[in-house]
Amino acid sequence: MSASASQPSTAFRVTPSSSPRTAQQREAILAAPGFGNHFTDHMVAIEYDKEQGWHGAEVRPYGPLQLDPAAAVLHYGQEIFEGIKAYRHADGSIWTFRPEANGKRLQRSANRLAMPELPVELFVESLRQLVAVDHEWVSGVGENSLYFRPFMIANEAFLGVRAAQKAAYYVIASPAGPYFAKGVAPVSIWLSTDYARAAKGGTGAAKCGGNYAASLLPQQKAYAQGCSQVLFLDPVEGKYIEELGGMNVFLVYKNGTIVTPALSGSILEGITRESILQLARDRGLKVEERKISIDEWKQGVTSGEISEVFACGTAAVITPIGELKGEGFSVGDLNAPAGEVTMSLRKELTDIQYGRLPDRHNWLVKLR
Repeated sequence: MSASASQPSTAFRVTPSSSPRTAQQREAILAAPGFGNHFTDHMVAIEYDKEQGWHGAEVRPYGPLQLDPAAAVLHYGQEIFEGIKAYRHADGSIWTFRPEANGKRLQRSANRLAMPELPVELFVESLRQLVAVDHEWVSGVGENSLYFRPFMIANEAFLGVRAAQKAAYYVIASPAGPYFAKGVAPVSIWLSTDYARAAKGGTGAAKCGGNYAASLLPQQKAYAQGCSQVLFLDPVEGKYIEELGGMNVFLVYKNGTIVTPALSGSILEGITRESILQLARDRGLKVEERKISIDEWKQGVTSGEISEVFACGTAAVITPIGELKGEGFSVGDLNAPAGEVTMSLRKELTDIQYGRLPDRHNWLVKLR
């Protein structure tokens, strides 16, 4: 059902909101935005059907969607999404980070869920069009940013089990403060042995809502154990680490080697993950993408062979992991400071995103 070869119109109709937040209301939100709590005044919407391809691109006031009760997304879960940020640089300009990579991943997710593929150039333009209208929502304070949530749903009304022939793509945006209100500090992780995040041949490599829904029950158990996130093992042997509920994992060995699980078809190909691998290689560090058993993690931390562990993703960038817990065991020290490699990689990546360091790999794209 690929529509990547179609020639969509990139002319966006803009309908300004009749009741945007006042400057005072917006400033109050930006002073303490949290994460995912507030949304800007506008959104992007683009329609797709088999006959016309992508059409009707518009920026319109943020508001509820109208769906037929028989819409395919409500019954068969045809839904995908992305996460990407906009950053205001010191000169007032607004940039985003590797949007082509996000656009290509959205296409891969669409292909796996039998949905139409949005052209990458249209994906990038949708971010630019939304920022053109809501640019005042991009804060220039500290590590504040504007978090975009592009998503696609199958909205054809029918109850037969087949790929929908109609879809809609939307972008909403949420002002985001630092993910860690009290600063970056090591977190505790819970090992799930009863549940798998994704199955062999399943949708683990796609960014679709079902993967996250499957992680919520074990995530609740993690919270009950005093942990911030849940770690999943491979779905076949149940012995190799894969990823957290929404983040990729890295191990740093005392000899400087950085190791992360190899992409297996059930691991999401993170943009932040790929960027960290490149920055590590730039430093001359040895990088390995391979299978990592849970025993290697536990034994390595206990012996000191593994000196640092961290997770990464768009929202938090890099999160130090201080402790791994599971049924009957605990390794690591939650009170130990975050590792030097972890924090230096985090600083380098955020400095590039906010324009404080040169962009050697041309990762940044200007939105305004």
